[in-house]
Amino acid sequence: MKDMDNIPALMADIGQRAKAASQVLAEASAEDKHTALIGAADTVWAQRADIIAANDKDMAYGRQKGLSEAMMDRLRLDEDRIRGIVDGLRAVAGQTDPVGEVISEWDMPSGLHISRVRTPLGVIGVIYESRPNVTADAGALCLKSGNAVILRGGSESFHSSAAIHACLVTGLRDAGLPEDAIQLVPTRDRAAVSELMTMTDTVDVIVPRGGKGLVGLVQREARVPVFAHLEGIVHIYLDKAADPQKALDVVLNAKMRRTGICSAAECLLLHQDIAQGLGRDVIAALIAAGVEVRAAGPLADIPGTTPAKDADWGKEYLDAIIAAKPVPDIDAAIAHIRQYGSGHTDCIITEDDAAAARFFARLDSAILMHNASTQFADGGEFGMGAEIGIATGKMHARGPVGAAQLTSFKYLVRGDGTVRP
Repeated sequence: MKDMDNIPALMADIGQRAKAASQVLAEASAEDKHTALIGAADTVWAQRADIIAANDKDMAYGRQKGLSEAMMDRLRLDEDRIRGIVDGLRAVAGQTDPVGEVISEWDMPSGLHISRVRTPLGVIGVIYESRPNVTADAGALCLKSGNAVILRGGSESFHSSAAIHACLVTGLRDAGLPEDAIQLVPTRDRAAVSELMTMTDTVDVIVPRGGKGLVGLVQREARVPVFAHLEGIVHIYLDKAADPQKALDVVLNAKMRRTGICSAAECLLLHQDIAQGLGRDVIAALIAAGVEVRAAGPLADIPGTTPAKDADWGKEYLDAIIAAKPVPDIDAAIAHIRQYGSGHTDCIITEDDAAAARFFARLDSAILMHNASTQFADGGEFGMGAEIGIATGKMHARGPVGAAQLTSFKYLVRGDGTVRP
């Protein structure tokens, strides 16, 4: 029985067991990892009633805490969403195993043959909020990439995450892989997060997935290297050459498909030449769809809008709210995004290929889109099966972090009694 009162000892034990498991996983066969993931998927589906019952407890806890509707939506599981978890596990299982992949190889005049191959990172700590499906996504991707993982879900998703984690462990056990390869921190105590962030002897990287507060805390206090998954302050710029139907379709989907995810559009920038035409039409459509539009300049004269304040720029609403502003030209839009964006995902709607190329070249967000909904900023939609998060930093991984992005590389150097003169 784990001692829940001694958090440092609890976390040290978890870390040591994860490190031992990672050494086994590093040479686990692709077939065994595939078997574990398919077994986990089958178990999730078989146990869906129990998972939903566990989620009901979390929903009640969330209501008691006064979570917003958007956060409650992130937390909610139903049969369709569990089917999505199962599909994600199967998709990751079906991908090519990245471990041991030869990235490049070459021969040297000295007689050496050198190859650079993918290798697991080791032990990954994942700290996330609310969304219980991250338990499955992170567990699957870490396993696929040969890494052990320590999962610390949000207090709101405590029961749901535990139920999903149990299914992952069943898959590991049935495949003959160490159950410690995927561990879930068994306490809501925040002290466990503090411990995880400083476990440099056993943890190789931390991935925070959540809001600005969580990510900022981890970046400030972690002694373990961090893959930052920053907030999604997502912009859409409607260029003067935007197609009206594409603009309406993309903006409505980007804002309203799911408002509580990090790829939801939060700010709409419109070229001043179309602000009173297409701009009014798009804003009217947003209002009709139930969106609160916080508008600046002449857009604030549109019936149903709310005047924008300075605090509305650079804000992640995660709700049916969007800020809107006219800009003189594409360069002004780019300047606004550079000032207020988070480097996550930004989009241009235009039929002018030169404008799209300028937007792509002058912005350095992890994901840039042209005439496509920002809600596609997702590892599953990028063909990765699932994602552990959207990395917004510039080191190692950027954008959706799938199995391949959870590897490093090593050099294998082969000679034949070769010596250096």
